[in-house]
Amino acid sequence: MKKNLLLLSFGLLAFGQLSAQTEEADVKEVSLDDTYNKWTIEAGIGPAKGMRPYTEGYYSSNPNSVLGSIDFNSYNLGVRYMISPKFGFKFDASYDKFENNKDTESKPFEVQQLRFQIQGVVNASRLLNLEEHIGRFGLLAHGGFSYSRITPKLDTGIDPIAGTSNADINENNIGFVFGITPQFRILKRLALYVDVSTVYNVRQHFAWDGHYSSDDNNLQGQMITGTVGLSYSLGNRSELHGDWGVIEDKRQEELEDLDKRIGELETMMNDADKDGVPDYLDIENNSIPGVAVDTKGRMVDMNQNGVPDELEKYVNQTVKEGVNQGVAQSVEQSSSEVLKQLINDGYVAVFFDFGSVKPTPASTQNVAFILNYLRNNPSATADITGYADEIGSSDFNNALSGRRAEYIRTTLIRAGIDGARLNIVPAGEDTSVDKNSDMARRLVRKAIFHIK
Repeated sequence: MKKNLLLLSFGLLAFGQLSAQTEEADVKEVSLDDTYNKWTIEAGIGPAKGMRPYTEGYYSSNPNSVLGSIDFNSYNLGVRYMISPKFGFKFDASYDKFENNKDTESKPFEVQQLRFQIQGVVNASRLLNLEEHIGRFGLLAHGGFSYSRITPKLDTGIDPIAGTSNADINENNIGFVFGITPQFRILKRLALYVDVSTVYNVRQHFAWDGHYSSDDNNLQGQMITGTVGLSYSLGNRSELHGDWGVIEDKRQEELEDLDKRIGELETMMNDADKDGVPDYLDIENNSIPGVAVDTKGRMVDMNQNGVPDELEKYVNQTVKEGVNQGVAQSVEQSSSEVLKQLINDGYVAVFFDFGSVKPTPASTQNVAFILNYLRNNPSATADITGYADEIGSSDFNNALSGRRAEYIRTTLIRAGIDGARLNIVPAGEDTSVDKNSDMARRLVRKAIFHIK
């Protein structure tokens, strides 16, 4: 019984893993298929020239004209299916008509040919990662097998080799075809293309003039085609032609998401006040340097008197040293002067959120520090200087800095400080930091104090 249960457990585990892998593969496949249209139809027209062989006295090119003279004697219709954004298959059919060039001394002939070709197609633009550089342009490369039927249509009399006329005699040929297709997308789904292809037949008995070719040609034949046409992309997976469809790279998305998460972690681990507590845990991210803080970044104040213990210890030690050195000042006066210097040097500041006139919750302790000082020094007066960062217009920021200072003044007045002892100084924008840095801007959205 235990063995049966064990086998059943392993079987269910294996089936579950296989199902998960299959589902994951299906999701990836569907996701990729949904990004581009696979089917394309093509239609074109252009010149087709038989290169070799020809019977002596017969030829189709004019050596005195550009490219030997161009005659639009080939018509092509095809359909293409891309199994992936870079690779696919193509089936096309063509009708070609070969005749003597009437501007030359070639003997007359007329040959018709039907061609059917199946080829592999490579989207060279995607393969070489050129999509972003060439925009609406594109490039395909193709190659495969060709089947053709050649039929001489003009009775030229006795064939030099076979003896009898070859008119209306069909010959089936097989061969290989290779070509390239530059493209230009006109509309979202419609593209103009120019194709240049070469066909090599490996069992061609007829020459391109309709007579049997010499044994020296070894049943070989070659022709070249140039086609100008339009291609139209079918399907509803994308609004764009399949050859230009935007392919979502899942690996790239994962890398970008990972990079974003790492960036967020780096931001969370910033420590603006250098107290050893990351900002995402720091409730009071403007603590005085060198002052001990707890695990949440708050300056330690065990006796809850509004003065951090480290700062209080420093003040007491300074006063003690002053007394020991014979400084003719009382303990209270020495403490007051030290605190005054710390305040005037900017160690006690009130910070604000973007666009706000209300101090951040972490700054409440600093407002309480100033309140305690003014209460303990009734003759002291204070300038409250407000600042703003550089985001926004200068006029707005100047007014904002004044409103911030006024808010602190109002708070102190409501706490019992005479308003005549408090002076407002709107300093406007603080340009001492990089305005493109969010963390740096936080440090200048503040109000500082100057005791007189």
